Amino acid sequence: MRHRRQVSVVTAAALSLALGLGACSGDDSGTGTKGESGDGSGTGSGPGSGPGSGPRLRAEAGFVPQPVMKDLAAGYLTVRNDGAADDRLTAVSTDLADDVTMHTTEGERMRAVDGFDVPAGGELTLARGGDHLMLEKLDRKPEVGEKVSFVLHFAESEPIEVEVPVQPTTYRPAE
Repeated sequence: MRHRRQVSVVTAAALSLALGLGACSGDDSGTGTKGESGDGSGTGSGPGSGPGSGPRLRAEAGFVPQPVMKDLAAGYLTVRNDGAADDRLTAVSTDLADDVTMHTTEGERMRAVDGFDVPAGGELTLARGGDHLMLEKLDRKPEVGEKVSFVLHFAESEPIEVEVPVQPTTYRPAE
């Protein structure tokens, strides 16, 4: 009897981990963004952010799948750089979690990284199965339809505040 209960606990833990990691594997959908100034622009500013001189960043098209675990969630979004200089996402914060870490997926393994490059004239895509955010030690489990606010911090540009919706756990946005 004791062996059967241990197997059940191990099976439940493995299933929870698999579902949580499955949240680490897609695309993006509707977000609201606003710049640090609150003007609704969704852009970062900072040294060299004038036309054609430095990075010009905006965040869009993100979501958080409703977590299956009470203390861990994933986050996905796109950061576009319409400027002439590269930048780097160096940190992310949210009121929903004690810690937000950045991860990349190599094969079937996740690995924490210290940041992601945002190339000039290009974009950084945080999506299922690739680069993504992990929200650790959640204050509470968010419900579908809620908005999660993130503050994205960069090496060169000012922070960007972005709100993304919580989608169902199995949500897969259209490509």
